[in-house]
Amino acid sequence: MELHSLKDSFDRVAKKRKVSYSKTHEVTDLIVQEINKAIKVMQSSTLEYKSELAELKKKLQEVSPLNQLEGAQKELNIALIKYPKALEKVLNPDISKAYQNIEFDSPIVNQIIASHFYRQGLFEVGDCFIAEAQDAEAAVAMRSLFQELYQMLEAMKIQNLEPALKWAAANSNKLKENGSDLQLRIHHLQFVKILQKGSRDEALKYARTNFASFAGNHMAEIQKLMGCLLYSDRLHESPYAHLLSPTNWDTVTDELTRQFCNLLGQSYESPLSATIAAGIQGLPPLLKFMTVMAGKKHEWQSMKQLPVPVELDKEFQFHSVFVCPVTKEQSTDDNLPMLMSCGHVLCKQSINKMSKNGSKTFKCPYCPTDIDSTQCRQLIF
Repeated sequence: MELHSLKDSFDRVAKKRKVSYSKTHEVTDLIVQEINKAIKVMQSSTLEYKSELAELKKKLQEVSPLNQLEGAQKELNIALIKYPKALEKVLNPDISKAYQNIEFDSPIVNQIIASHFYRQGLFEVGDCFIAEAQDAEAAVAMRSLFQELYQMLEAMKIQNLEPALKWAAANSNKLKENGSDLQLRIHHLQFVKILQKGSRDEALKYARTNFASFAGNHMAEIQKLMGCLLYSDRLHESPYAHLLSPTNWDTVTDELTRQFCNLLGQSYESPLSATIAAGIQGLPPLLKFMTVMAGKKHEWQSMKQLPVPVELDKEFQFHSVFVCPVTKEQSTDDNLPMLMSCGHVLCKQSINKMSKNGSKTFKCPYCPTDIDSTQCRQLIF
């Protein structure tokens, strides 16, 4: 990606600056050292200062500070001159040429922006935005929901697990349906926290009260926690010292956020953040295309699909799209992709047309295999 070359340019400037800075300090220290020596000699000598000053001048000429600094400073200046050019090349200031005149649903956009603020715990900023937008009422309902999440996360920062435990208990059935062991992991943290205080009996009582319902599927983990009881007074020196790592809290915090958003029907990442990050990746090839097609902007405005392939990282690939090789059309809920016995895939309508609605076999367009439409299997994309 082009941003990597920009980072390399920045690192080059930083490296040259560091070299220049070190060289400047080295030469300055040497000059100060020679001056201090001369001062001491003059203070202890009854001779005239002229001879000492002449000797100091000679030594400073031997040091030749300007010549020593010139090389490093010159290399730094060259790197500084090239860096703005790299910035201008990569960070094109005019991105409007890659813009299409698309009608935006303003209420939806405002709702996404307001929800982003609430996700970050910026409730006052979100409220201010809604007041000024005047059409993001749907985001108000999300405020209280994300405020609950924010309160749990803030409590966990001071190792208070009570809000998270209450929420996990209230949603335990839904968490189990999602295959999440979040509730056990929160109990895990609470157990270790109690044990850290040196209260073995209290930790054992807590385990008997809260771990029994998880024994069927998580016995190995529970047994490991029970082993910690043997080292209650020196857990940090025991084979279970890794259970004290702060990363365990970070992992549970991330899982809590993920499951909370999942139960709300929301994505883990903010839609606004994902959109901007994906746009940053997709913009460079579009800008290059528009640079080439500078005189044909009206054609770009009328295009129904992207004129060039845009590669996005896997984190931005939320679902697959299948285009039938026969009809050249995307699959839909009414025209799903079908896997044939040879391993190739066509849309349902193409198979129905080629098999005369299942009344005869047909040859696969990609290989000589005879296909029986009744043996085709539906794929969900």
